[in-house]
Amino acid sequence: MLKHELRKKYKNLRAEISPTKASDLSLSLANSSLQIPIWDFFYYHIFLSIEDKNEVDTLPLITLLQGKDKNVVVPKVIGRNTLENYLLTDTTALKKSAWGVPEPVEGIKVPENKIGVVFVPLLAFDAMGNRVGYGKGFYDGFLNKCRKETLKIGLSFFAAEPELISDIHENDVKLDYCVTPEKVYTF
Repeated sequence: MLKHELRKKYKNLRAEISPTKASDLSLSLANSSLQIPIWDFFYYHIFLSIEDKNEVDTLPLITLLQGKDKNVVVPKVIGRNTLENYLLTDTTALKKSAWGVPEPVEGIKVPENKIGVVFVPLLAFDAMGNRVGYGKGFYDGFLNKCRKETLKIGLSFFAAEPELISDIHENDVKLDYCVTPEKVYTF
């Protein structure tokens, strides 16, 4: 299936999920993440959810990470298709971007080479670990700057797309895992 077809399909599927159901699924997803052997790292990059797009709510996962004394790093868009990473602290001020993404106003920058785990936003993924995002290339660019051994973990309300994504590009970065409320996929 083509990326643009999957974007449309999964945006529609997410729109059908009620806020209460999305909250329950996000909590189940955070609990499922405990099954992955990722807890020995120091810096964990995680996206902050866009409420209007009914994304996975990452707050339960952030709470879990902070409860395990992990350093949580969140992105801020700068320039064209570029992310900077900031340490999320109790005093980090957040402001919504033009896309509705909560971003740090300022703070302590964390370089890509320090990050051990990246929780990646997505709309869909297939059984080979290929993912479909919103199509702007922010995360592919960011992930290509990270160390090769950095773990890439997708978060999805839905199971893997049964049909492989057919229009993968050489700069697309595959996932190592994808966590859903029902299952953890390993690639």
